[in-house]
Amino acid sequence: MAETLALPVDRVELAGDLVLPAGAEGLVVFVHGSGSSRFSPRNRRVAAVLNDATLGTLLLDLLTPDEEAVDERTRRLRFDIPMLSQRVIRIIDWLATDGRFTGLRIGCFGASTGAAAALIAAAQRPALVHAVVSRGGRPDLADEQLAGVRAPTLLIVGGADDVVLELNRSALRALRCEKRLDVVPEATHLFEERGALDRVAKLAQEWFSRYLSSD
Repeated sequence: MAETLALPVDRVELAGDLVLPAGAEGLVVFVHGSGSSRFSPRNRRVAAVLNDATLGTLLLDLLTPDEEAVDERTRRLRFDIPMLSQRVIRIIDWLATDGRFTGLRIGCFGASTGAAAALIAAAQRPALVHAVVSRGGRPDLADEQLAGVRAPTLLIVGGADDVVLELNRSALRALRCEKRLDVVPEATHLFEERGALDRVAKLAQEWFSRYLSSD
């Protein structure tokens, strides 16, 4: 069962759904993409696979309900990468100081534009973020911050997602950390094809299990 948390970020509180299996050594913070939320069915499917592998997960809302209402009209906040990345950083800082999470290694799973926010957070908190996975992400939006990422980073892209695939290939060259690009054959941007999202979940689980373990 997930526990819904109220996460203090600057002058607002953001909602997050936490699942922390017994014996977990790692906690993966999910950073959703534009127009999505912590209820993203794709992210929840990936999170369930991580939970089955004894990895904790925290699925976030990066906007408050009031901000979401404004964003539905303006579509501006969902693309405000500096603001979103700062919120991810604040949440990572909070996790690092809350006694319930002592000893847990933190990873970030970013989808679409959320991947840029996750990578910026990793660059800004190299001692706290131990692994990053991007699903159909826009790492190019992290721009010059890519070179500062130290956490091992896995970029997962659909083979039929042509534009995003090229952006990820370019970002891979800019990263200076341990890195890998995995292409899911024939998958499109949302990995809606049969078996595609299962492949994403398996790749993410293997990456996080490897780098968030204390062994």
